[in-house]
Amino acid sequence: MAPASAGLAVLIVALLAVIGPPLGLSPWIITLLAGLALASLTLDAARYGGRGGHLLAETLPGGQERLRRIAVHEAGHALAAAADELPVRQVLVGSLACLRAGLSSNGSTEFEPPASAKLPLEELRRWSRVLQAGIAAEQIVYDERAVGGSDDRALLGRLWGLSGHDVDTAQREQRRARREVEQLLRSRRHDLETRADDLVQQAPRLGRAIPGEPLPQA
Repeated sequence: MAPASAGLAVLIVALLAVIGPPLGLSPWIITLLAGLALASLTLDAARYGGRGGHLLAETLPGGQERLRRIAVHEAGHALAAAADELPVRQVLVGSLACLRAGLSSNGSTEFEPPASAKLPLEELRRWSRVLQAGIAAEQIVYDERAVGGSDDRALLGRLWGLSGHDVDTAQREQRRARREVEQLLRSRRHDLETRADDLVQQAPRLGRAIPGEPLPQA
């Protein structure tokens, strides 16, 4: 069980122990509820990698808007990659799609890896545009700070760290790339939103069949 899940389980048990008696709950009921909570968390960790809460949130009212924000982020990556002729292997939206692919994430755009760890300047510029495109897309569509993008920033930092360029050059080039990709996505706002809507429609969710997806066998 993940540390966060274990901590949540302890918190639930502690709360039941404190508030149960004043509410007139029998110790047996408290024990049963605590056991059910622990069993649910164990099942979540074993079957869903601790992401059961995310899966549930995506099925509830408002879940589609949650998925759409993820889709906007991934659509930004995809459009920028196409503009820079950077091959994309797959685009995943939603916790269930990522879980099926063995990823602990809410969304993912998988690129063809670079041929070398140390990239020439022009290649670094391409990757700087593409990796910052998800953050830029969220800010363009939602007019607020992006929710996702920490992995993108970390990967971009590693690529520049391996490049041998000094910090000032890396920061300057990343700012330039950010301006360029924002300009691209603003000019293609309609394509960005259309692509995001398509990704949401294709995203699997618990209890929702996707057109063209085989139904589970009894």
